Amino acid sequence: MPDPKKKEKLPEIIEEKCRKRLEAEEHKQESFFFGLGLFGTVGWSVAIPTVLGTLLGRWLDTLHRSETSWTITGLIVGLAIGCLVAWHWITKHGREES
Repeated sequence: MPDPKKKEKLPEIIEEKCRKRLEAEEHKQESFFFGLGLFGTVGWSVAIPTVLGTLLGRWLDTLHRSETSWTITGLIVGLAIGCLVAWHWITKHGREES
């Protein structure tokens, strides 16, 4: 035989589940767009130092002819700096969520 107390609580249970579902959907949308923005920020923080390092290396190659390719050196250094900046952004974001 069904418990009458459970029938009385059924609307409250349904209301609570609907509220939680709506909150989860709202949070999911926020996190998607925030993640998309963070992805763009991290991408630019890697791309800009890489391009600047390559341009600097290209300029050094035109000034000094040598066996060392300053263009490739600038590319690698710029990429390393960009990765460090991106790592900083990601760890900063991780600390803010915790």
